Amino acid sequence: MSVCSSIGKRENRIDAIDKVTGEAIFVDDIRLPGMLYGKMKRSDVPHARIVHVDTSEAEKVPGVKAVITGPEFSHYFPDALAGNPLRDQPVLAVDKVRFKGEPVAGVAAVSEEAAESAAELIQVEYEPLPALLTAADAMDDGASVIHEDLHTYTGASKLHPVKGTNICDYIEVTNGDVEQGLMEADFVFEDTFSTQMVHHVPLECRGAIVQFKSDGDIVVWISDQAPYGARSQLAGALKIPAGRIRVISPPYVGGGFGGKLRFTGLLCCAALAWKAKHRPVKLVLTREEEFISTTTKHATVITLKTGTKKDGTIVARHATLIYDTGAYADRGPTVMDKGCLAAIGPYKIPHVKVQASLVYTNKPPAGAYRGYGVPQVCWAHESQMDIIAEKLKIDPLTIRLRNIVEEGYVSSTEKTEHHAVGLGECLKRVGEEILPTGREKKGGKRNGIRRGYGIACGYKISRTPSGANAFIKLGSDGSVNVLVSSIEMGQGVNTILAQIVSETVGLPVSDVRMAAADTHTTPFFPASTSSRTTFFMGNAVKQAAEEIREQCFEMAEKLLETKRENLMLENGIFLDKTDAERTLPLKELIEQAYSGGISILGRGSYYHYKPGKVPPYVEVATPPSLVWMYGAQGATVEVDTETGTIQVLKVAAAHDVGRAINPVTCEQQIEGGVVQGMGITVCEEMVVGEQGDILNPSLADYKIPVATDVPEIRSILVEEPHREGPHGAVGVGEMTTVPISPAIANAIYDAIGVRIKDLPLTQEKILTALRERGLAKHS
Repeated sequence: MSVCSSIGKRENRIDAIDKVTGEAIFVDDIRLPGMLYGKMKRSDVPHARIVHVDTSEAEKVPGVKAVITGPEFSHYFPDALAGNPLRDQPVLAVDKVRFKGEPVAGVAAVSEEAAESAAELIQVEYEPLPALLTAADAMDDGASVIHEDLHTYTGASKLHPVKGTNICDYIEVTNGDVEQGLMEADFVFEDTFSTQMVHHVPLECRGAIVQFKSDGDIVVWISDQAPYGARSQLAGALKIPAGRIRVISPPYVGGGFGGKLRFTGLLCCAALAWKAKHRPVKLVLTREEEFISTTTKHATVITLKTGTKKDGTIVARHATLIYDTGAYADRGPTVMDKGCLAAIGPYKIPHVKVQASLVYTNKPPAGAYRGYGVPQVCWAHESQMDIIAEKLKIDPLTIRLRNIVEEGYVSSTEKTEHHAVGLGECLKRVGEEILPTGREKKGGKRNGIRRGYGIACGYKISRTPSGANAFIKLGSDGSVNVLVSSIEMGQGVNTILAQIVSETVGLPVSDVRMAAADTHTTPFFPASTSSRTTFFMGNAVKQAAEEIREQCFEMAEKLLETKRENLMLENGIFLDKTDAERTLPLKELIEQAYSGGISILGRGSYYHYKPGKVPPYVEVATPPSLVWMYGAQGATVEVDTETGTIQVLKVAAAHDVGRAINPVTCEQQIEGGVVQGMGITVCEEMVVGEQGDILNPSLADYKIPVATDVPEIRSILVEEPHREGPHGAVGVGEMTTVPISPAIANAIYDAIGVRIKDLPLTQEKILTALRERGLAKHS
């Protein structure tokens, strides 16, 4: 056995020294011999046919080594389309542009200045086409079709596009008889909610270096959450074997939140590198390019029709979802799928119907964003839960506790069994922290200031089927190297995995080193997304560490001439429990066993694709869910009825983490997610002009929360161990952004009696709503 020493401890992050000293390496820190710098010529119209591209002046700029256009690249790489699951996006625009900011041509030069100057000299002649800037416009009868060849795209046969329209996918999920359920309800509520387009705003802008080697291989250094996904994306677009492509991750990625995924916004660099004739080409986007040319969070319109009994029991819910996926599908089909599965909320509802449409528009593509389509539906169902509670005169906490899923419940959408459900405890803990008891509920009634309290809850699945692989190398000097393809992007995953290795093998965390992902050396992992890393990769690492441990114990048993049950491994030293004098450091053990030197190798693979507990009459129509994440959040706010200003005073966030491998990293995830979710709620919005341009493509105009905006945050860890999680742990990162928007909105309503159904909850919207009700305070 080994002594339990790491799991549950507040270990310091193993990347802390690198980051505070500035020694952390990101993609823009990498310099290669002969490296060129890339810049793109981007479309300045939202929708048009490309008539002609003139690069002659750009080619004359001193220092320019390569100029590439879409037609030239497509001549050598026909039908070079990217996307997953739908391949609909060209590496460079060929005959048509579909959003303002789409790359049309590129320049590689010996300096960024030369490349930028040359790119500005490229002239593009367009034939304008109608621009569809909202999902409603794109769904109108007679609307121009943005993708005329949609049905010919790879992946279209696995989706449900509506031919001749801009709907690139349609999903319908049913259980029971929703019409009958609504007829039998005592009350029926119908409300429509909307969410806006927002950006990930990672501190590190996207960047990549691509080199086409003289032997035909391609080497990529990229800031990406999915090295193997980036490799697959490039291989699919260029139609070359994935084994000819090597994707190397720098040791650190500066934030992702779903935006740095599978070459998003950077495939155009591959076209430039191909033209550069074996010289590496670096493309690092500017902040403006981040806003105008990379993926965003899906804007949505959601209508809920909900039937309840008089006691608040929900009997039926019909949800209609519209996801605006922008000019290209990107991850839209799977984002919408996860939104559908969560659309009814974490509630036991027997009669359900969810209908969802994914719609093309002439805006930057929308894709994966922290929460993966679930924050949008949570905004709707948790806002409506408070509407229902008020109408039925039931406390908001009570009505939720009356309806939430429980252990063993088979869900109406996923059709699988819920397990390790800590949601009730999360709600109760938040209620204790936020909801007023025995004090003046409307505290703060002064000078037009009104105080309110709100709660919300939600759930999200981690994508299944999914899997992970890990290698561990224990050297003859006692050092441990862990080879995995998960990405450290600020979430602290390397520390979590190091703690699992430490716990299993019996070594200090300080002896564990994490290797950077490299598709030629580290084993397959789909992506550091979907809050899957702790659960799936944690299990794989634990298996590999157990294999290492077994080999070490076998050697120790022989060298110490004792029985296995007498041995323990603590802080790298084998101890004989029957004889305190008999000890053997692990390093010496390896040296004695292998005097010539050796590495002890361990490997682990964890994969899950099996139905949960499903009744025989239930047809499993979607991949079964293995990992559920549950959480509840509450907010205390003050609203100034004179100015419309909202101040969030306190947020309580309770999340079921299964088992907290490291409580500090769990709390950091919660705090970061709460602040990010607050930004989405009260200030963030990408504003689109009449010509399809993003009007606020900078941090001067696109407002995100700053330090002075952060309220008191009470992070609450609920631990309901998962039977298959490593030490019972599950993920937490995505769920932290899910309930915050409705919690704040419900608190605002509690304060001033105004219900706003469209995000963000701006000062202007508050004032307008107050004036319409005659409640605004005037000085």
